[in-house]
Amino acid sequence: MNQPIKTMAQYIEEGKSPEVLFWVGCAGSFDERAKKVTRAFASLLQKAKVEFAILGQEEGCTGDPAKRAGNEFLFQMQALANIEILNSYEIKQIVTACPHCFNTLKNEYPSLGGNYRVLHHTQFLQTLLNEGRLKVEGGKYKGKRIVFHDPCYLGRGNGEYEAPRFVLEKLEAELSEMKRCKKNGLCCGAGGAQMFKESEKGNKEINIERVEEALDVNPDIIATGCPFCSIMLTDGVKAKERNRTVYIKDIAEILNEE
Repeated sequence: MNQPIKTMAQYIEEGKSPEVLFWVGCAGSFDERAKKVTRAFASLLQKAKVEFAILGQEEGCTGDPAKRAGNEFLFQMQALANIEILNSYEIKQIVTACPHCFNTLKNEYPSLGGNYRVLHHTQFLQTLLNEGRLKVEGGKYKGKRIVFHDPCYLGRGNGEYEAPRFVLEKLEAELSEMKRCKKNGLCCGAGGAQMFKESEKGNKEINIERVEEALDVNPDIIATGCPFCSIMLTDGVKAKERNRTVYIKDIAEILNEE
């Protein structure tokens, strides 16, 4: 990143309004692996000369884990607190690198008074590439085989399959597909608050099943667009002892490295 990132409060002090609010999310703020995705996406926004802000200390959890775990009361408490802050800043457009935040802000907040245009970061990157504000020089991933894992809350939950693939197709790489992809994609095992509990009895962990499908196409990179998916896929690749040859990367990281 080239310059400090401003908060919404700082923009207001200057009497300005950013083009977009970057919703960082809990994983992107606190998880060491997801922080790298946050930095990569922020770097891309700066390269594209996008005026963006974050909420900083004013950003709270969207309430997605609470809602998926069945605690509607806690979800509404968290959501209403966020909505009050967002509305006070008259936020119109939000972009986030987390499909869970994306889904909750887009689909759950309107009924509570939070109406915003919400984009997943791959959708925003697609727009920046289409407008020529962001360019891909290509080269680093030339000849590499990349397979994309569809995050549930981006794909089946919100019908977005093309934006991430559009971005990856800009690379000089070979984009492959797993046998279960797009609307038939298989969950990594973290959704619905499963990330925070012990798995139920069965014959195989679902993230192992998903990683096996990815490894079947012999990829160099397993790409995704979700911090939870990244964790589950990374654990799966380690379990298969392929973590030295197959890498899990977010699309923002891949694009930022080009």
